[in-house]
Amino acid sequence: QVQLVESGGRLQQAGGSLRLSCAASGRAFSSYNIAWFRQAPEKEREFVAAISWNGGDTNYADSLKGRFTISTDNAKNTVYLQMGSLKPEDTAVYYCAAGSSPFGTIRGRQGDYAYWGQGTQVTVSS
Repeated sequence: QVQLVESGGRLQQAGGSLRLSCAASGRAFSSYNIAWFRQAPEKEREFVAAISWNGGDTNYADSLKGRFTISTDNAKNTVYLQMGSLKPEDTAVYYCAAGSSPFGTIRGRQGDYAYWGQGTQVTVSS
């Protein structure tokens, strides 16, 4: 079992930055990939970014490349999502998830991720 706890979400003005944290614990969490997803009101949950625990491989949603950066701090068992140039459309509940994809890949498919956190709310005002 892997436990994930997100933090860092808050109200931020458009154009600003935020860093979300995902603290991981439990058995063998370091063997999983960690991903961020988000769900805006009345929309489906969508993939944001993913990373291998050693940080060697990453994957981003095409629309977010260049604004969002995912990283790991192995000493703190934490994965971060640095978000820049925030837009009102970034408003959503952000979830981190742990899982694995076939053949050592890092995919953005929700079905690849078995463990999920409770989410943290990000609100971007215009």
